Amino acid sequence: MAKKKTVKKKSEGLGDTIEKFTEKTGIKKLVKFVAGEDCGCEERKEKLNKLFSYAPKIECLEENEYEVLKKFFSVDRHTITPNEQQELRDIYNRIFHKKSQATGCSSCVRDLVDRLRTIYTEYEKK
Repeated sequence: MAKKKTVKKKSEGLGDTIEKFTEKTGIKKLVKFVAGEDCGCEERKEKLNKLFSYAPKIECLEENEYEVLKKFFSVDRHTITPNEQQELRDIYNRIFHKKSQATGCSSCVRDLVDRLRTIYTEYEKK
């Protein structure tokens, strides 16, 4: 009988690393047995991946991108047009090495805007 080959997914962040550890040691099975299927592990993993990402280096903003963000963040807004979303997504994808696509998910757009605001704010401090 041939040995089954498993493909290991590269960890995106600390959450994935902890999940691999708990699976190998049997801790994950024990927690699921005690706490049930919805033990909060998945949410915790995603949070840790976001906070402690192994993502590659973030690229610097180009001057035109900085100007787009400056204009965007100078206005207190509660909505975003499809054109603005695409412009922000293009900047986001380039500087974070992502392939994010347009979405109707408001929390996804909010996360994208928050990450860009963090980068923009760093530039404003300088």
